Amino acid sequence: MAKTLMDLVAGRKSVRKYLDKPLKKKEVESCIESARRAPSAHNIQPWRFVVFDDPETKKAFCAQACGGIYRNTRFIENAPVVVAILAKLDLAANRIARLVQGTQYYLLDVGIAGEHLVLRAQELGIGTCWIGWFNARRAKKFLRLPRSYRVVSLVAMGYPAEGATREKADLRMKDILSYNRWPAKRD
Repeated sequence: MAKTLMDLVAGRKSVRKYLDKPLKKKEVESCIESARRAPSAHNIQPWRFVVFDDPETKKAFCAQACGGIYRNTRFIENAPVVVAILAKLDLAANRIARLVQGTQYYLLDVGIAGEHLVLRAQELGIGTCWIGWFNARRAKKFLRLPRSYRVVSLVAMGYPAEGATREKADLRMKDILSYNRWPAKRD
């Protein structure tokens, strides 16, 4: 039976241990295809993806991106695949809008695309861990990106090993939802 979207959302957890089993290129590209179809401000589609599946290249990238104070994310080098999610900055949608609105839309756009990617992976039985704690400057340097690009996040991907996830406590609906006004007595 096909899983519903709510099944995928409820079942998705960050995976930090992976089986030593490569992912099929077709599976990875299916996840990227899902991300590619995400909505974006003014349809700019700022996302770009770099897939690290070669063990030596992945190890070298992770040494740069996950070194020093970022070493607690170094576990991602043991994932069969690490995806660097990049943003190509656009003058109107990303720079001018940030000045007027105060919002960096490329972060929202790339976040939506990344969520599409991890939910498709969940549907395929692939575990993921979304990484925001990494050295973006060194990651950008490793990739030799032009100034108009940013490395926004990393996603580790692989088949989950035993003990790969831990339980998480979700906030209760009554603690996060209000209608028509913000209750003053909550936070």
